[in-house]
Amino acid sequence: MFVWWNSLSLASQIFVLIALPSTGILLIQTILMLIGIGSDSDVDVDGDIDIDADVEIESDGVFGSGEVEGDIDPTGLDALRVFTVRGIIAFLVVFGWTGFMLDRAGMALWTVIPIAAIAGFIMMYILALLMRAVMKLRNDGNIDNKNALGTSGRVYLTIPPTRSGEGKVNVLLQGSYVERDAVTDEENAIPTGAEIVVVGLSGQTTLVVKRK
Repeated sequence: MFVWWNSLSLASQIFVLIALPSTGILLIQTILMLIGIGSDSDVDVDGDIDIDADVEIESDGVFGSGEVEGDIDPTGLDALRVFTVRGIIAFLVVFGWTGFMLDRAGMALWTVIPIAAIAGFIMMYILALLMRAVMKLRNDGNIDNKNALGTSGRVYLTIPPTRSGEGKVNVLLQGSYVERDAVTDEENAIPTGAEIVVVGLSGQTTLVVKRK
């Protein structure tokens, strides 16, 4: 083992030191998520913070999570969360192993680093797409939209007047913020950011709302 380690270049050793612990953490996170102990929440570096006194702070450690909520204006499930704890760890895994393999293949370090970084960012994006799909399937399968009646939320996409079209709203449903299609009977459109209250259902998934 020591002979192999000493045979590596300094760059390869650094890449391995990045890749090995990151791989271990990612495996632990994945196992915990599969058995239901891990959380689906993540720290959003790219901003799940609404400055207008509406704050959402979420955390996703390796072994657990915490969440503090105020008057939240979420971006909904359609928001692609790339810069999360899980995403950053995935970046480090791919960056480390890609850099190690390219360095061992004899490529110049000035080409190895950007290629490894690009591979890491691609992995972050793919993981974000997968996590969004998983969360959407989980929420759609476990949530009864009837429980949204009487709850408040915010408009995500403008709702056209008199049921002439659908918009989107974010509402608190069974303890989670979810995005749903919405219509209104009001004569004026309800703009993005407006507060609403759910007054009925149209079909299985579309909410009927009015201004709060």
